Amino acid sequence: MNLWHRRLLLLVLVTISEGNLNVLLIVADDLRPSLGCYGYEPLITPNIDLLASQSVVFNRTYAQQAICGPSRASFLTSRRPNTTHVYDQHTYWRKKGGNFTTLPQHFKNNGYVTFSVGKIFHPGAASGKTDDYPYSWSFPPYHPSTQQYKMAKVCPGPDGKLYMNIVCPVDVTAMPEKTLPDLQSTQHALQIMHNVSRHPVQPFFLAVGYHKPHIPLKYPKEYLNLYPLDKVHLAPDPSLPSKLPLVAWNPWADLRKRDDVKMLNVSFPYGPLPKHYQLLVRQSYYAATSYMDDQVGQLLKGLEKHNLSSNTVIVFMGDHGWSLGEHQEWSKYSNFEVATRVPLIIYVPGLTNKGQNLHRKFIFDRNFINNDNYRVTNALVELVDVFPTISELSGIKVPELCPDNDSDIELCTEGTIQNTCGYCNTTRPLSVSRYRNDSMREQRTKSIRKPGYNTLPNRKYTTNTIPVDMFANERSARAIVRVVERLVHVQNCKEDVDNIYENLIDLVTDEMNEN
Repeated sequence: MNLWHRRLLLLVLVTISEGNLNVLLIVADDLRPSLGCYGYEPLITPNIDLLASQSVVFNRTYAQQAICGPSRASFLTSRRPNTTHVYDQHTYWRKKGGNFTTLPQHFKNNGYVTFSVGKIFHPGAASGKTDDYPYSWSFPPYHPSTQQYKMAKVCPGPDGKLYMNIVCPVDVTAMPEKTLPDLQSTQHALQIMHNVSRHPVQPFFLAVGYHKPHIPLKYPKEYLNLYPLDKVHLAPDPSLPSKLPLVAWNPWADLRKRDDVKMLNVSFPYGPLPKHYQLLVRQSYYAATSYMDDQVGQLLKGLEKHNLSSNTVIVFMGDHGWSLGEHQEWSKYSNFEVATRVPLIIYVPGLTNKGQNLHRKFIFDRNFINNDNYRVTNALVELVDVFPTISELSGIKVPELCPDNDSDIELCTEGTIQNTCGYCNTTRPLSVSRYRNDSMREQRTKSIRKPGYNTLPNRKYTTNTIPVDMFANERSARAIVRVVERLVHVQNCKEDVDNIYENLIDLVTDEMNEN
């Protein structure tokens, strides 16, 4: 996000607010921007849409990597994966990348009381087996007890037996503990709101992470009523792209572990899933999203109930997207647009809402009509921008831009601002996939990316190549990444771009020799 946009918001903000604002950060797991406020009509998400109607909706927001651990480590430290060195679900950035200050830690260091509910950091080894407590949080993070049944056989099958399925609408009263993880997280978050409203000594930073629509698609079965199967359609582009390199493909192994997919006997690695099952997965993804939307509505209602909405910044976001049959692909782990693009909605009291209330009752309302009057920006945004943006909107110190070598600097941001070159548009590295295959987006057009090829959108150059064998080892691959990042900063700058393109291979070789 452009720094001057953040500063403009702050200048307006300080005229209407004294002291620091509270923060409610809501993170949905595996949520693509298939929401009503993003123009995706099949989805019924009235509560998120209501929030969006009083917020700014960022239409072109991208994760740094389409996998939970690396993406969350990245946006919570405002460092890219090639700095955190987190490319999987098991690496802790403090051990591998550096002792980087996190978003909640920064607020904690500035006098906030910080709470974690549900999935914020990727749990387990990826967050030091403590969810980065006590560095980031004032109290031990809360995880719902029923999350332990994620891999359990609790999904009823047509034969009356229980299975470990992907598609898993359930009777909540028949579930272990008679509840579900996101229901538990909502109740715990509401209790925190109640407590802080009674004892408002410090501003609070409350992060609530919802598991849905992450698989398994386990949700109260009532939500199926919102999406009759005969109204659900296949993806508009369901075919495997011709000549797609295997390195760019995600074989959706996480789906193949589930009992219902196993019974389909789908070929590896490309599939496809049978059409009838594609419809069932899409139906359940929609239903799980509406279920999560209701949880968001409960949080908004809680803010109103406890008189907190007038001094609380709300940020709603996804950690990355999810493929729903587009390109014959499912799940995440790829650099397709549907896997890397995410929703980002920011509410600033008194600025974006014009004095309206945040809560109305919309649960299960099929007659809800989406409000087309959203404040939408098409500015290109990365999730590493979230950290400095929330900091500035809340009135605390904004991390400075990181220098080239920032592994020893605890607090800084790798989000970009306007380029110093007068003719530059901001272009941003987007994703480092599990195979370290970068993808990029440019301000005005989209890029095409194939392993071994650099085809950034440029009016003059479109087919400069980097030989595939230069990706053969990590040292040369990292050199390529560094050169491409330099290229990004001069894209469309007439005085520099010719030299970069014409000498690309030499630049990579020089970079390898220098490092």
